[in-house]
Amino acid sequence: MDRRVLLTSGLGLFATACATRADPPGYDRYSQQGAPAQTPTYTSDELVTAASDFFGVAAETVGAAIQRVFADNGQPTGYVAGEEASGAITIGARYGRGLLYMKNRPTTEVYWQGPSIGWDLGGNASRVFTLCYGLNHPDVIFQRFPGVEGSAYLIGGLGVNYQRASGITLAPIRSGVGLRLGANLGYLAYSRQRNILPF
Repeated sequence: MDRRVLLTSGLGLFATACATRADPPGYDRYSQQGAPAQTPTYTSDELVTAASDFFGVAAETVGAAIQRVFADNGQPTGYVAGEEASGAITIGARYGRGLLYMKNRPTTEVYWQGPSIGWDLGGNASRVFTLCYGLNHPDVIFQRFPGVEGSAYLIGGLGVNYQRASGITLAPIRSGVGLRLGANLGYLAYSRQRNILPF
C-alpha cells in the first residue's frame, strides 16, 4: 500500500478519535484555570432569603448590605455561611469555619485563619455570610486573600469588607457580638482543615 495513503488514513483515524473522545470521570473541562463555562450565579432574592435565615433576622436587615455588594460586584457564583472569632491588641488573629455553597456543586467545608496588624483593640464573635465572585470551582478558594478591614462592633452590628486574590473577590458580611474598635491590615488563608497557627 502507498505510504501516502497509509499516512492519510492514520491521520484521519486519529482526528476522528480525538473529536469523539469522551472526558474521563472527574475531568473538569471548565476549571478556574481553563476557559470557564458560564458558572451559575445567585440572585439577590435568593441570597437575601438565605442570609436572613442564616442570621435569624428580617430580610430588610441584611437586604441593604447585600444590595450594596451587588451594586459593586454583580451576582456571585457562590457563598460561604459560617462562624468566626477574632481578637486583637494591635496584633490580632481570626479563625473561622463554614460551608461553601455553589450551584451544581457539592457543599464544601471551609476553614479560614489569618493575622492582622493595625490600630485595633478588642474581640468579637461573628456569624459570617461571604459572597464569592469569580469563583468557578470550589477548590480555588483554598488560598490567601488579603484585605483591609475597619471594624466597630459595639455589642452588635453588621459590617462588610472585600478580600481579593487571583481574580476572585470575597465579600464577608458579618453580624457579631463583642467590643471591638479599630482598623487593621491582614489576610485570611482559606484551607480544607483547621490550622492552629494563623499564618
